[in-house]
Amino acid sequence: MRKRSGFGWLECILGILLIILGIFTFANPHKTLTGIIVIYGVLAVVMGITDILLYVRIERYTGFGPIVSLISGILSVMSGMMLLAYPNAGKLILSLLFPIWFIAHCISRLSHLHTIRLTAGNLIYYLTLALNILGLALGFMMMFRPVVSLISVSYIVGAYLILLGIDSIIMAFSKIGSDL
Repeated sequence: MRKRSGFGWLECILGILLIILGIFTFANPHKTLTGIIVIYGVLAVVMGITDILLYVRIERYTGFGPIVSLISGILSVMSGMMLLAYPNAGKLILSLLFPIWFIAHCISRLSHLHTIRLTAGNLIYYLTLALNILGLALGFMMMFRPVVSLISVSYIVGAYLILLGIDSIIMAFSKIGSDL
């Protein structure tokens, strides 16, 4: 049996990538979206794989997994692959795709808050709860106001990705991070 280091490397790497991507989004809002869309595509695939792995690991230990995490993972992988294959189409549907991705990912994180509270403690539980409620609000705002979404997507997405990256890094240092 392998010893675990107690550190969630996958969550930490994901958090660092999210923070870098968020800073890049803030620093270059005026540039074309093609490069950013490709990066978001890669990130969506990585986040989707992370959600699918979470489902598999929880299911292996408990006998059942959070199906929302599996569905969110599949949607994230599909969204990421679409962005990688058709970056120009990604520009056109940006106002719909990112809100769906935000909403799916936030629902996935909210669906296993109980596990986070049990393994990581109340502080991380409340931080994850607040960040994902904020993500849901941003997702629905962008979905119902696509013009606002297109104008301010760089700032909204940049801020949210930095917060999500911080959340992932905190998760990596918590007890739950060692299981991912």
